[in-house]
Amino acid sequence: MFQANILILDDEVAIAEMVEIILHKEGFTNIDIANSYTEATRLKNNSKYDLYILDIMLPDGSGLDLAKEIRQTSNAPIFFLTAKASDADTLKGFIHGADDYITKPFNPMELAARVKAQMKRYVNTRKQERHFIDVGRFQFDSKSATLIVDGENVPINGKQLQLLQFFCEHPNHVFSKDQLYEHVWGIDSLIDDNTIMVHIRRLREKIEVNPSRPVYLQTIRGIGYKLQTEEN
Repeated sequence: MFQANILILDDEVAIAEMVEIILHKEGFTNIDIANSYTEATRLKNNSKYDLYILDIMLPDGSGLDLAKEIRQTSNAPIFFLTAKASDADTLKGFIHGADDYITKPFNPMELAARVKAQMKRYVNTRKQERHFIDVGRFQFDSKSATLIVDGENVPINGKQLQLLQFFCEHPNHVFSKDQLYEHVWGIDSLIDDNTIMVHIRRLREKIEVNPSRPVYLQTIRGIGYKLQTEEN
């Protein structure tokens, strides 16, 4: 399952924590909470999120302004979770980039269902966008199963193809060996850590200048691996 990074913004601590609990029960674990506009802005600038759940009325700003800023660089789903319930308020929320608008008090099951629906659409959109990736030294097109490295067509198939495709669908995200095992080999597969390491090494031999000092397919010590497509 796609490991979404989520930001919850609400100046009422109890509500923010309740939303976090609701999402945890649905399998979302990478969640940050902010209780002010200033704190949310700092988190937004330092991290990438796949979903934003924002209050509108804040002591030091407006969730509407934050949503407008988010939309300048991201197409991630934005939810407004707010006590402002008039039709005019709802319309204003959508004008500022909202994908959904939920008024307080809210039904936890409804919130969970709406989040899952939005995330499913978002993930499918990301996958469609990620069928082709260009990181400079190499280009990969999953639709045609084509890997070009330094202008040369490099053969790739089997699990190496599936592994590279998975990384390209989720660039700059860290995945543990267990997650790679689940998504690429399948939950019923019986493999060991060495199998994944061998495939990672063979992929590096295809795409890296120096496989022993990888620039793109990086090891995150103690956690797993990620495909680095952005400058550090």
